[in-house]
Amino acid sequence: MKKLILSAAIVLGSLTSFANTAPPINFETVKIVQEEYTEITADQLPEAVQTALKTSYPDATIEKAYVNEKKEYKIEISVGDQKAAVFADADGNWIKK
Repeated sequence: MKKLILSAAIVLGSLTSFANTAPPINFETVKIVQEEYTEITADQLPEAVQTALKTSYPDATIEKAYVNEKKEYKIEISVGDQKAAVFADADGNWIKK
């Protein structure tokens, strides 16, 4: 009788170790696309972009300006001791990125 109880305890104990296995983890693949910008001078910015910049950020100075193949402009500006990058399209509309 002792052997029967002992063997039942061993069988039940071994089954519980398989019940605690974690399900497999599914990893999501994230693809990061970096847009290619070409550096341009501040004079090469369209008038609409320069006007929008003067209207929205009157105290800003343009540090660098870039353009991509979609004619979207990345403008690195500084206001006082703060620096930021803003994005605009050719019509002077701000783009959130």
